[in-house]
Order: sequence, then C-alpha cells, then structure tokens
Amino acid sequence: MTITEDLQKLLDILPQDLRQKLEHHPQRDNLVEVVLDLGRRPEARFADNAEYLSETPVTQAQIDDCIQRVGTFGGDNRAGIEQTLHRISAIRNRTGKIIGLTCRVGRAVFGTIGMIRDLVETGKSILMLGRPGVGKTTALREIARVLADDLNKRVVIIDTSNEIAGDGDIAHPAIGRARRMQVAKPELQHQVMIEAVENHMPEVIVIDEIGTELEALAARTIAERGVQLVGTAHGNQIENLIKNPTLSDLVGGIQAVTLGDDEARRRGSQKTVLERKAPPTFEIAVEMLERQRWVVHECVADTVDTLLRGRQPNPQTRSVDEKGKVAITRQLSVVNGRGGNLASEQESFPAVQQVNGWRASGQMVALPALPVERVTGRSEFDRLLDESFNYSETIDFSHTKSAGPNGEDLPLHIYPYGVSRHQLEQVISVLTLPVVLTKDIDSADAILALRSHVKNHAKLRQMAKARHLPIHVIKSSTIPQITRGLRRLLNIEEPELADDKELQLFLHRGGDDEMDALEEARLAVEQIVIPKGQPVELLPRSPQVRKMQHELVEHYRLKSDSFGEEPNRRLRIYPA
Repeated sequence: MTITEDLQKLLDILPQDLRQKLEHHPQRDNLVEVVLDLGRRPEARFADNAEYLSETPVTQAQIDDCIQRVGTFGGDNRAGIEQTLHRISAIRNRTGKIIGLTCRVGRAVFGTIGMIRDLVETGKSILMLGRPGVGKTTALREIARVLADDLNKRVVIIDTSNEIAGDGDIAHPAIGRARRMQVAKPELQHQVMIEAVENHMPEVIVIDEIGTELEALAARTIAERGVQLVGTAHGNQIENLIKNPTLSDLVGGIQAVTLGDDEARRRGSQKTVLERKAPPTFEIAVEMLERQRWVVHECVADTVDTLLRGRQPNPQTRSVDEKGKVAITRQLSVVNGRGGNLASEQESFPAVQQVNGWRASGQMVALPALPVERVTGRSEFDRLLDESFNYSETIDFSHTKSAGPNGEDLPLHIYPYGVSRHQLEQVISVLTLPVVLTKDIDSADAILALRSHVKNHAKLRQMAKARHLPIHVIKSSTIPQITRGLRRLLNIEEPELADDKELQLFLHRGGDDEMDALEEARLAVEQIVIPKGQPVELLPRSPQVRKMQHELVEHYRLKSDSFGEEPNRRLRIYPA
C-alpha cells in the first residue's frame, strides 16, 4: 500500500508547541486526529491509543488562531485545507462561537480495496458500513480512483464535505480521473445526486454518508437508471439499516404482509410477518469491522430475507495479513443440523464452502450395486435398510448418527417445498426411514419439491445453488411419488413387490373394505398384469376406495382407469 497524507499541512495550523511535539512524535504516522477543546488539555488520538500533548488547557486565542489558518466552515460545521484531504470540524456554543476543534487526518491509501476489488469490478452497487474512523471514506476514495483510472469508467463523486477529493476547487490527485461535484449545503445533497446523473452522464456515482430519506430515495432513483452506486451509510451492520426507517429503503424497505394459511403453516410462522418490500438499492454490502477485516454480503436481498425470517446469514469475512494476502472465510451457522463449520481460502474469489457429503459437489453419487440375491416382499425392504444404513428400529436418531450412502450423516435432513408434510411424515413413519423434515433450509441436506413449484421458483433454485443443496423433484404430492422420491434420496432400490407396510400407506381409515380392495389390486398386479402382461378389471368400489387403488397402481408404475356407472364403477389396470 502507498500512503499519501500531507500531514505537515495539518500540523501547520496547530499552535507552535503542539506542532513541534507532533512533528517528532514516534507514532506520527498513526495519528488519527487532534482534539482542541476550550479549557481542556489538547489531545492527540492515534490508531490504538490517545495521549495529552500538553498539561496547559487550550485557550480561546489558540482556537481562533487555528481557525484563521483553515478555510471557511460550511453548513455542516466542517472546513478543510486546500489541496489536502484533512478535515477540521467545529463545535460551537449556543451563540455560534467556535469553542472546540476536531482536526482529522485525511490519508489517501492506494491499494486499500484489494480485499473487494473483485466486487468493484462486477459493476454492482456497493454499500460500505462501519463505525466512524474505520476507513469508509478512504476506501470510497480508492474505489473511485480504481473505477476511473483502472477500469476507465465515467465516475462522478458527490463530495458534500469536500472530504473525498479535498478542500478547494482543484480535486486531490487521490481520486484519479474521477470528477467531483461540490454541494453548497448538506441538505441539498440529494438534488446534486440527481443533477449529476442528468447533466454529466456518469457510469458510476460515489456518495459519502447517505443519511436522510431524500438521499435514500435519490440513490434508488439513480440505481434504477442503470448507474452503479458506491456509497457509505450510518450503521455498523445491515441489521442497523433494517431497523432504521429512514434508511431501510437502501436494503429494499420493510413491510408487514399477511400470509395464507398454507404458506404460514409451511413456514411455521405467524400469519403476519415482515418481508422485504422491493429489490435493494445496493446489491452488495460491506461491513467494515476493522481496517483489515471486512464482512461481505454478496447478495443483500438474500441477507435481508434471512434476517427477517429470524435466521443468521452466512456472509464472507475477508482479511489481509502482513504480506498483503487476502484470506476469505465463511462462517456457516448450521451445517447438517450441527454447529458451524469454518471454511477458508487464500486469495480466491468467491470463497467456497467446504462441507462433507454430497453437498461438496452439489449432486448425489450413486453407490455401486451390492452383489446380493434378490428376494421379494417385506424381507427385501428390511434387508436394504439394515445393510445400507446399519439401521435398527431401536436406534434413537436424535442421539446417534451413522454414515449414509453418500457420506452424509443420518438421519437425512430434508426441506420439503410444496409437498404435503402430513403425507411425508406418514411415509417416513410407516416405512421407518432415517429422514427428518426441517423447516430451516440452512440445516437441510437436500430439498424435496414439486416439479411445478421448482420450475416457477427461481429464488428456490438460487438458494439451493448457494448452499450446494441438491433438489429432488416429484411430479405430484401423492404417496407413491413421495415414497419413490425418498427412496431416490436415500439411494434405496425399490422392491419389486409391495410389502404389508407399504399397503398401509394407501389406507385412509384403515377399514376391512379398504384393506380388501388394496389386497385385490395388489394380487391383480403381481399375479396377472406384470407376469402375464394382461389388463385386469377389479370389483366395483366406492370413489374413495378407487382413489386408493389408483395410488397403489401408480406405485407399480402402471396405468389405470375407472369406467362404468355408479354404483358399479370399477378400476381397469393396464400392463406397462
């Protein structure tokens, strides 16, 4: 990194005894600001500590002397030193007289955005967040220079306090080829933002300290015109913006919505919930925790949605070591239902989550076929369960975990989408499958969804891709389709013949007439339709019982039709 600071010009405005002490101070290069308050000892603040420069209190004459050496104080009580990046802020008494000064050192640090340069080059709008003094303005200045000089873009800086490009009419060289528009009064910043877009045809607008609702609205207007925005806002984290009604529009705005009964049940939430109102103005957000450690939210929309659902997002954390290498880590809040897992990468963009099982590749890997003799009925199903999963009905899955066919932990955590939860639980219970349904997509190992829902839900596909979750689709939310989908997920072969347990899945009330009808359909399929390839007609049944027979026939992947008039309407089963 190369640092340009013109520190001597700032020291020249200070009283002579203080200037001399700071010129020879061992921590001169780490000076952040000098504070002069009437009747108090002068204080120098460094990056890690602060110390008094004199035991003699500051006098009004010393403050007035400093004021004469700087430019005019504007409506925001800030002034600067021409051709420098330093900022002098005033504290006034009730009559308007200046009784205190904060002399902030402005430094141009070239190379400070190495951690997020890949994000700057994407052309997406970036919002910088962080506490005062963490380096937001310095990063903003360097981003403007990189966009203008290295990427050859038309960059306009809205410089309300002349802090980004320095005081005076000639901009500081630290902003490169970027142009700067000054603002006469702080309350007019939103007007100058719009004026810049309408008059100067920029590709990028750089704004420091978005703090009012009008400025947030102007930022949205600019973003919707296709101009890249780079700005800073008051707040340490995205949660602060969500709770701030003035600035919440920067991250999409918040509104209360009323869900339908089915959707509320699927989410496991109340009917009235908070949701994001619109796409965020800024697509990327960077939380500057420290000068060398930043948290990056690559998709602000996903982060806001996750927070509103009451869950914690999994952003990147980027840091720079002493040798200038960028390290990227990602803290996973939940992985396979257990605690967080930390994945890291050196100088790689973007970071990739390192997880076990099929998530690592985003797809399932089939097992080699086991050389075993084929048997039929219930024994085959039980053997597959026993040998594939070391599973016993006496095992308590809440405490015991074993390795599944793809290296994942059992029980398998499945996130259902559009599939009847009641029917899923019925299949899992009756067939004693090692599966747990979860309402939290972050703790899932796979997604089981209806094909029609996945096709029309790009956001679900996006979320699954980001989390390396395989999506398994079924055509309809029926018992045969659900059973087949779960078996596919667990890599269990389907038995050629249905067993007694599986027949129970198709029962509604469990009466003798239902059981007789299912047994009739099963015998017809297994003894006539499949081995002899002939169609079969069954006895007349009621509509509810015929529906169960249809489902059983679908389980065998055969087709069936109902024909005849009530009460003699009956099923006809066709060979494959």
